[in-house]
Amino acid sequence: MFGYINVNGKELSEKNRDIYQSYYCGLCRKLKEFCGAKGQALLNYDMTFLVVLLTGLYEPQTESGEFTCVLHPVKKRKALVNETETYAAAMNVLLAYYNLIDDWKDDKNYTRKTVASMFRNDCGKVEQMYPRQTAAVEDYIIKLNECEEKNETNIDLVAGLTGEMIGEIFAWKEDEWYDELKTLGFYLGKFIYLMDAYEDREKDEKKDSYNPLRHLHTEDEKEYETLCRLMMTSMISECAKSFERLPVLLHADILRNIIYSGVWSKYEYIQLKKKKRKKG
Repeated sequence: MFGYINVNGKELSEKNRDIYQSYYCGLCRKLKEFCGAKGQALLNYDMTFLVVLLTGLYEPQTESGEFTCVLHPVKKRKALVNETETYAAAMNVLLAYYNLIDDWKDDKNYTRKTVASMFRNDCGKVEQMYPRQTAAVEDYIIKLNECEEKNETNIDLVAGLTGEMIGEIFAWKEDEWYDELKTLGFYLGKFIYLMDAYEDREKDEKKDSYNPLRHLHTEDEKEYETLCRLMMTSMISECAKSFERLPVLLHADILRNIIYSGVWSKYEYIQLKKKKRKKG
């Protein structure tokens, strides 16, 4: 699920790259604060996008500071920290924990089970702090497993499960922005599911694992590729429309970079791999 909501660094100004990196570092520090050094292993750009989005919308008081990073000790790093990162860190732990548990149930991967056990108590804290979001993730796991057991072929239905769950995650507060943030998260979640299924289709075919896109795969590869691209474009287009309805001025350039360009980074990477295989 993680790894699809990236920034397009080539198209960002140096100033905006520094800002984005500072929020990334701030989230890293919040993860360490929340569940120790092990929490930093969960750090990802998907939750950094949530931090920048919520910061841009709510404009909370943000503190800036320098620190020495163990991984980058030569030069001090800058961190931008505010309350949205506390929330994003909690959601990061919640999503990672249930993802690990789900992997354990699917593949009986004992490594995943062991890592998940390390975050059990931390996830318990998140459940007490954010019962609505926790219930959404638990409900998602149950319904997704049901779809996989039935070998559900309705792609829109299955992708919509991820959309509903991400929508609740993005809706930080039940206030005037709840509905729009949930809508944005819904379409972004559907995009994430489709991109993940698209990336894993060949692997899932070899393992005979569930993947709704396997039912779209015909002898006409070009038609399949066009349909997948259209579905993903439709989802991210609706996500962009929702974003543009929000009164976001702060960091709007960074957010548009991610929504209109960065989210396609993994797709472009997949296309490059396919071209190399054909040449080989």
